[in-house]
Amino acid sequence: QVQLVESGGGLVQAGGSLRLSCAASGLTFTSYNMGWFRQAPGKEREFVAAIRRRGGSTAFTDSVNGRFAISRDNAKNTVYLQLNSLKPEDAAVYYCAAAEGPISIRREYEYPYWGQGTQVTVSS
Repeated sequence: QVQLVESGGGLVQAGGSLRLSCAASGLTFTSYNMGWFRQAPGKEREFVAAIRRRGGSTAFTDSVNGRFAISRDNAKNTVYLQLNSLKPEDAAVYYCAAAEGPISIRREYEYPYWGQGTQVTVSS
């Protein structure tokens, strides 16, 4: 059974940093592209960042490009999302997702496996 478990969310001040983790189990981790999505209250879930199987290619949504970083540790079956220079509009529940390729890695519908999410709150 595939499981994705996010952790690392919390309350931070605007301009601060946070690192989210997503631990995967029940799958051959190196066969899967990994993505991060987020959903704020009253808004649709949106793509944030993604990384391909070997980490050779990454993608970010324009609003976080230059502030966030995505990485993966295949030995630990874990993908990370580093959130820097946080803004109030970054507050949301962040979800990790997994999908085998070939995919665009930017589309929500391409990911069959999802975690339960971790809350990120940004204060001023």
